[in-house]
Amino acid sequence: MHETLRRFQQAAVRQSAAMDELVRRAVFGSTAEREEARWVIWEVGQRAGVRPASIHDLYLARGRGELPPFTTPAMNIRVLSYDSARAIFRAARRLDVGALICEIARSEIGYTEQRPPEYVAVVTAAALREGFTGPLFIQGDHVQVNAKKYAIDPDAEIAAVRALIEEELAAGFYNIDVDTSTLVDLSQPTLDEQQRVNFERAAETTKFIRDREPEGVTVSVGAEIGEVGGKNSDVHELRAFMDGYLRTLKRLGPHVGISKISVQTGTSHGGVVLPDGSIAKVQIDLDALKALSRDAREQYGLGGAVQHGASTLPPEAFGAFPACEAIEIHLATNFQTIVFDHPRLPADLRSEVNAWVKAECKDEWKKGDTEQQFIYKSRKKAVGPPVAAHAPDDLEAGE
Repeated sequence: MHETLRRFQQAAVRQSAAMDELVRRAVFGSTAEREEARWVIWEVGQRAGVRPASIHDLYLARGRGELPPFTTPAMNIRVLSYDSARAIFRAARRLDVGALICEIARSEIGYTEQRPPEYVAVVTAAALREGFTGPLFIQGDHVQVNAKKYAIDPDAEIAAVRALIEEELAAGFYNIDVDTSTLVDLSQPTLDEQQRVNFERAAETTKFIRDREPEGVTVSVGAEIGEVGGKNSDVHELRAFMDGYLRTLKRLGPHVGISKISVQTGTSHGGVVLPDGSIAKVQIDLDALKALSRDAREQYGLGGAVQHGASTLPPEAFGAFPACEAIEIHLATNFQTIVFDHPRLPADLRSEVNAWVKAECKDEWKKGDTEQQFIYKSRKKAVGPPVAAHAPDDLEAGE
């Protein structure tokens, strides 16, 4: 093991096919082989300056007005993760990119069977392979409370979320997006009452993270005020959430709060799929996004608002996000689409995927959907092995 570590101290070895083989063992090896390979990758990264880090301080500096507007891409790498992450780091070096985030959601961990330790190893190895140096912002996206499960047994669902958070922290996820927005109750008469369970559970989860984060690390915690795909958010909801969140967090102890807030401005996870399988153009309320980001910074010192469901937007839309001062955008589905629809994907493999989806995910075929719509929505389940694909979704987290 230590001889392998010494060998990978050389940049020429790190940036060779030897790293590819090490990653293969980290993902597909026996239990002992996986543990050894992941340990080597972690230690090589520590020595080479490729280390998991928190984006918290950078975002709060933006909240204080010490930095000009910027928008961090948060990319859900769920398929061909090593190869996809390598492409990301190649592009980052070529374009001299600053901050970027690699993330995976609670649901994606399930149906792709990529647990946090594997994900951190793969992303770290990809950065090393491409000669990337600097902080690795690895994020737990949509660490979300399932509303149906919560209604049946709140304690069990919260315990499941906390177990995942502990696993993520131990692996090197130093950025965690807490999503209790599923618990917002729009039937309540006031905004405070609508957001109450959301902000109380978000504050409790923040405390849970602060009590367990590694020494010397302030994990970047995000929260969410409106479930993606639901009604659009406004500044009144933002203030109701933040005032209640800060009030609750203060009651729980002297804990550092969130660094950003996710909002809903017109997008949906995975986009709106048309009958031919293409994606409909979506109108984003950019004025609302700008107002929410400004209020988050000026009133609460956060980095700004976060835009979800962005990867299926038209290319010309992306320049608007820094102009609207959104602190972060989440991108997932199109990275998957690049793989599934790539002309070099073997035709027999594509046919096998489609046949598997029609056989194993037929219960998800909604009435009125064409075959193309159904396959587009459900083919993500084919990424992982059948046992993982049948795991229940905690959310539909394809951005």
